[in-house]
Amino acid sequence: MLTLSTISPLSPWQKLIAYGHITGNASDSSAPGKRLIDRLLETICNCFQGPQTDEGVQLQIVKALLTAVTSPHIEIHEGTVLLTVRTCYNIYLASRNLINQTTAKATLTQMVNVIFTHMETQAVSALLSPERGWGENLQVGRSPGTGLEYPGVNLQECRSPGTGLAAIDHDFISVDEGGGGSELGERGTSGVGQVDSKPTEQPTTDVVEDVAAEPEPQTQTAQESMQGVQNAVGFSHILQKDAFLVFRSLCKLSMKPLADGSPDPKSHELRSKVVSLQLLLSVLQGAGPVFRSHSMFVNAIKQYLCVALSKNGVSSVPEVFELSLAIFLTLLSHFKVHLKMQIEVFFREIFLTILETSSSSFEHKWMVIQTLTRICANAQCVVDIYVNYDCDLNAANIFERLVNDLSKIAMGRSGQELGMTPLQELSLRKKGLECLVSILKCMVEWSRDMYVNPNLQANLGQEQPSDGEGAERKLPDQTTSRRGSVSSLDSTMSSSVQSSQPDHPEQYEVIKQQKDVIEHGIELFNKKPKRGVQYLQDQGMLGTTAEEIAQFLHQEERLDTTQVGEYLGENIRFNKEVMYNYVDQLDFCGRDFVSALRAFLEGFRLPGEAQKIDRLMEKFAARYLECNQGQGEFASADTAYVLAFSIIMLTTDLHSPQVKNKMTKEQYIRMNRGINDSKDLPEEYLSSIYHEIAGKKIAMKDSKEHTITPKTSKHNVANEKQRRLLYDVEMEQMAKTAKALMEAVSHAQAPFFSATHLEHVRPMFKLAWTPLLAAFSVGLQDCDDQEVASLCLEGIRCAVRIACIFSMQLERDAYVQALARFTLLTASSSITEMKQKNIDTIKTLITVAHTDGNYLGNSWHEILRCISQLELAQLIGTGVKTRYISGVARDSQAGTLVGGPDRRQMAHIQESVGETSSQSVVVAVDRIFTGSTKLDGNAVVDFVRWLCAVSMDELASAHQPRMFSLQKIVEISYYNMNRIRLQWSRIWQVIGDHFNKVGCNPNEDVAIFAVDSLRQLSMKFLEKGELANFRFQKDFLRPFEHIVKKNRSPTIRDMVIRCVAQMVNSQAANIRSGWKNIFSVFHQAASDHDETIVELAFQTTGHIVMITFQQHFAAAIDSFQDAVKCLSEFVCNAAFPDTSMEAIRLIRHCAKYVADRPQALREYTSDDMNVAPGDRVWVRGWFPILFELSCIINRCKLDIRTRGLTVMFEIMKSYGHTFEKHWWHDLFRIVFRIFHNMKLPEQQTEKHEWMTTTCNHALYAICDVFTQFYEPLSEVLLADIFTQLQWCVRQDNEQLARSGTNCLENLVILNGEKFSPEVWNATCSCMLDIFQTTRPDALLTWRPAGQEEEAGDGKHMVRAINSGDRVIFLMPLCSVSGMSDQKLFSGLLIKCVVQLELIQTIDNIVFYPATSKKEDADNMAAAQRDALEEAAEEGDPGQGEQGMYRHLSSQHLFKLLDCLLESHTFARDFNSNNEQRTALWRAGFKGKSKPNLLKQETSSLACSLRILFRMYCDRQLQDSWPDIQTRLLLVCSEALSYFISLTSESHREAWTSLLLVLLSRTLRLTDDKFKLHASCYYPHLCEMMQFDLIPELRAVLRHFFLRIGSVFHIASTMQHPWYYISRDEMFFSCQTVLCYT
Repeated sequence: MLTLSTISPLSPWQKLIAYGHITGNASDSSAPGKRLIDRLLETICNCFQGPQTDEGVQLQIVKALLTAVTSPHIEIHEGTVLLTVRTCYNIYLASRNLINQTTAKATLTQMVNVIFTHMETQAVSALLSPERGWGENLQVGRSPGTGLEYPGVNLQECRSPGTGLAAIDHDFISVDEGGGGSELGERGTSGVGQVDSKPTEQPTTDVVEDVAAEPEPQTQTAQESMQGVQNAVGFSHILQKDAFLVFRSLCKLSMKPLADGSPDPKSHELRSKVVSLQLLLSVLQGAGPVFRSHSMFVNAIKQYLCVALSKNGVSSVPEVFELSLAIFLTLLSHFKVHLKMQIEVFFREIFLTILETSSSSFEHKWMVIQTLTRICANAQCVVDIYVNYDCDLNAANIFERLVNDLSKIAMGRSGQELGMTPLQELSLRKKGLECLVSILKCMVEWSRDMYVNPNLQANLGQEQPSDGEGAERKLPDQTTSRRGSVSSLDSTMSSSVQSSQPDHPEQYEVIKQQKDVIEHGIELFNKKPKRGVQYLQDQGMLGTTAEEIAQFLHQEERLDTTQVGEYLGENIRFNKEVMYNYVDQLDFCGRDFVSALRAFLEGFRLPGEAQKIDRLMEKFAARYLECNQGQGEFASADTAYVLAFSIIMLTTDLHSPQVKNKMTKEQYIRMNRGINDSKDLPEEYLSSIYHEIAGKKIAMKDSKEHTITPKTSKHNVANEKQRRLLYDVEMEQMAKTAKALMEAVSHAQAPFFSATHLEHVRPMFKLAWTPLLAAFSVGLQDCDDQEVASLCLEGIRCAVRIACIFSMQLERDAYVQALARFTLLTASSSITEMKQKNIDTIKTLITVAHTDGNYLGNSWHEILRCISQLELAQLIGTGVKTRYISGVARDSQAGTLVGGPDRRQMAHIQESVGETSSQSVVVAVDRIFTGSTKLDGNAVVDFVRWLCAVSMDELASAHQPRMFSLQKIVEISYYNMNRIRLQWSRIWQVIGDHFNKVGCNPNEDVAIFAVDSLRQLSMKFLEKGELANFRFQKDFLRPFEHIVKKNRSPTIRDMVIRCVAQMVNSQAANIRSGWKNIFSVFHQAASDHDETIVELAFQTTGHIVMITFQQHFAAAIDSFQDAVKCLSEFVCNAAFPDTSMEAIRLIRHCAKYVADRPQALREYTSDDMNVAPGDRVWVRGWFPILFELSCIINRCKLDIRTRGLTVMFEIMKSYGHTFEKHWWHDLFRIVFRIFHNMKLPEQQTEKHEWMTTTCNHALYAICDVFTQFYEPLSEVLLADIFTQLQWCVRQDNEQLARSGTNCLENLVILNGEKFSPEVWNATCSCMLDIFQTTRPDALLTWRPAGQEEEAGDGKHMVRAINSGDRVIFLMPLCSVSGMSDQKLFSGLLIKCVVQLELIQTIDNIVFYPATSKKEDADNMAAAQRDALEEAAEEGDPGQGEQGMYRHLSSQHLFKLLDCLLESHTFARDFNSNNEQRTALWRAGFKGKSKPNLLKQETSSLACSLRILFRMYCDRQLQDSWPDIQTRLLLVCSEALSYFISLTSESHREAWTSLLLVLLSRTLRLTDDKFKLHASCYYPHLCEMMQFDLIPELRAVLRHFFLRIGSVFHIASTMQHPWYYISRDEMFFSCQTVLCYT
């Protein structure tokens, strides 16, 4: 028993040290190598003799030691430091006084902190002032407990059980490290501080030594490496060595095993373990840069602390387990960059295994999940786990497994386990959900730079923060953690180390994909090896050679050993090669036979088939001898082969429980006799093999359940006791596995990458979204707990955010659909089942819409459907629309409600859905629509598109359509109208299409609402105006056009017209491109049969044309064509003729605008037309007017089209002088459209009327225009006009045919003087073509029906008439067309008329104004007066300058002559064919007498003769007289000859005028010419004398013969009167002339 005298000296010593009066730096003479201070402190420590030491002395010892450690005036190191720490440690454990225990523990904590603080301070001081001594900066101390932040662990509070500390005999509480700390051994400090302990307990020193001396190679290596502690080279300062020794000692102490069974909280072992762990936690949490970065400390953590944690991390003592978790969390925070593989072991073998195993206690699960909550709350940590483990080919999928395990916990799958109450299960479930939500929040935080929130925040009136706000409040340090801040869980050192390493997410993604491929290949291999190998080869992850496959089998530990054995043992050539390579890759050099066999069988399990084993053993024996060629035991490989088999048999015999009679050593030796080449192996050798196998069997690896995702072990435990026993066994096995793995990786170096890139979140979420969704869905579905629901909703919000940010459409849609489903608004369940969690889900959905609208895309559909149904629920909740609840179910859009409700049910319904009508919900919904203005361009289009889709669903209800979404569409149109035009156009493209459909809704109320909404929007939109060449108004107003076109309801059509009229009246000055839509609407109205609609539309159109165009013509140019087209449609509405006439007047007025304002048209530019400025007047102005007038002419009735025709040509005549030449070409293409109706089939009833009225009018008008504007038109349109005239002439309409020839005649007569030779060529060719095409050839070929065959073989052959470039085919008519004879005859008559008209046309063209009729009359009168001489003296009547003769060349005249003579020849042939004429007459052709062509025959020849005689007398054609004379003589001779041959008196009478012309013109010739002609005609004239000729003709003949006598000098100079010459005299004279000639 110590006395006061013992206590008193300690106090002065403490004060002397504290005030610096004792430094103790002098050497101790009694103990070489020591200083006095060391001896002094050793003396103080020796004052503690165990629990029996006085409590006051204990307190003084603690005080003195603390002063020594913290004093800046003395230095203690190495063994002395350890001695002071150990003494305080022993006092804490041994003292029975609670105050002393608390003081000792606090002192111990402060000592340790000061030791490590001195080390860090010295390093900083040395860095700042290298020349200063280390002792000058030791004043910086650390307060006890610094950095202890782990919840539930307070190192300032002693957990002593009280005063009843049991006596401990012979327990040496020592910090001696055995071989590891030689300094302590040298100083003999290992035995100091002994206290009593139980006799059965082993001293701690022995335990430590045992731990240090385990024969594992890893530990031996650790010891060898730690020998460097003695050498100062390992540390840069002695303070570092002090800290290292203390740290290592604490690690060793924490590994001290506890007693078996349930540990006593008061036991020394447990308290020692707890305080050592607390001190380690304090050291780690306060670790500075030196401790974190120095390789000696990092190695110490790997080799001591991590191994200690692997043992304590599975402790059944909650306090130890909790401290272990806290230490691990600190390691993960500050040292993960050095501990990649150790962290993997902790997660894989401890944390996740505890979560997965069903037998683990609730307390353990709870503490693990609390730790995971801390880990999952740090974004850097979560992303680093994924990058370093899941994206590492050689690491486990920690992140994936973690999410899956947490998901299962969150779903409550572990609730059936024994030993867990429902409340505990719910708590655990919440914690699991909290972890999952934290992970998602980390992802959101990590990728927040990619997120654009259009709003500040969304709040439903709750106190809960919004998504963005919550992330900022709850995760304050995660933003900086990604940027390497010291406030994060990552140390500055870790961040700085990794900052230099580039982060390439695409590389990690590739690695992850490769890893997935490999894992899938391994799964396939473990089921069927061949398939697995083939798959990996196909994916390029495994080579095709046997060597590469063998290497893969060696290296991949996840392969099923049984399947490896089966694969190697296959009797297939390639498999054998693989097996040979597999064995050859093993190195048996220097190994004894049994250890080589053990090594061989470690990699696979022997197959069951004997032949397979045989092949394997054979190769093993060969390989063993190959590696050990110098051995002398085996004569050959056969010996090794047989011995290997015998060893396997021995193992089975000795260690199999099924074998009862075990083999003895003698039996084993006997069994192996003679195997060494007929000799025996040494008995000692076989005995050693027997004893080794008996002591330790050859452990062939069992087939492990190697699944890529570990299975959860489920054990059916009967009661709590069994469950605990099972858990203890599992924990022990877990500890062994973890310890072995930890020691295995203690020296492994694995790079740890600190992630920085945002893109890592995408693959992380893609990996985790399915289990996350399952957990949240189950939570919302099964649990009504408000906190669970809140966590689930928060998780879904975060998940939606991530999916949105990274454009993961499938994932985003899945989460949004889940939210929508749990609102019960669109689900099949009744909304009467709505609970608070469903209300919260609605609010969450609204929040998502508000905060993530930019990214929602197609997910807007589900959200807007819910909002639509929410409005319905609000109406039901307020009792407004109870009709939606009537019946068994509501319509398909509203989902199922309830049956017919009574009052009680109605009250219940209103109570259930009443909260949906709360002010916060209503305001939040409105904010979605008002907030649409803040959505980006693409998002707002998606929003609008799906809002329109929901609106269509609402309106689709047959009995009760709703217009909620339609109203919202109108609202957002107002809100977003001020967007840039590009975005607004895309929005309106969707909304406009929706209005198109709604405006045509069969429900008039809906359509009226749509049209009125359109009107309001349009008025607002038009107020903004529009710049030139834009088309926004056109797009905006298009729905009006569509509605009036598709909706046949008079009410709606009338409303549309009125709306448009209102816009015109109020906004005309602002309308630009919208005029197109306005005129399109009126165009549709113009064809209506409702007088009111037509009248209103026309009034507005007239107002536009007369007034608006006058004021704003330049703005309406682009729509001018539409205006004219609209007026045209009014004209063509036959029901309102007065309107039609007025509309034509307006079109004429439009022409005045074009004529008066050409400059406006020229200056107008349009982006859709590439038109030269000079042509814009035509394209934009004249062409539309004239084209529409042509359409009016083609479509309307006679009076309207006549008026239209008049106006059209009036415009041409009035304004044609302003037209360019090429405009005329386009114009006449329009004009010629008038004749297109003539090309219609004959069945058209109005065709005849057209020909006789409109076409006639048009033809004459065309000729008038052509004549008026001959100069510009002749070059471009003459050929077209000739073609059109030919077409008209060829029609089966006499009036049109006559008009065609008349127009041709007028055209040439009026303009012939301006014709060029080329034009005359074309004109003459046109006439020739008309002659040939209108010749009635069928008159000669027609046969009565039934007589065709009589014509013979040749008469029915097709005749071809070559007409210039055309070939006209003539066939027997009765078989060609099948037309009726009367119709045929009618056409032939018209052709005959055309032939006569053409003959007259040529006559008029050549001789106009002189006519053949006048000449014939003059000839007849002259003959009657017998005054031919007088006429001859007066000269040729054709000598004047009348007609076009003077403009025609001889070639042109010859061409006309050809036409006339062909016509004459045809007529003569027909008139001569009496049989054909008779047949035609009998068939009813041309009335009562036989048909003839006498007029054509005579008039064509007469015209020819006039032309020939005119040419014959024209001195300008003197050079051509020989040709003319030849042709004239031939024609006249043939004519006279034909006349003589005529037998019909009437036929001869028809020739009277022709003969008068011939003879009269001949008589007017000069004597020379007359003499030639008279000689040629004389015989024919003599023959004529036999006919009974009319007096006038006889008179002409008389003069002719008298002239013959005079010219040929056969008569006297005395002229005898005609009546004095007898017939004989005349005959004599004729003979004389003939003889002369």
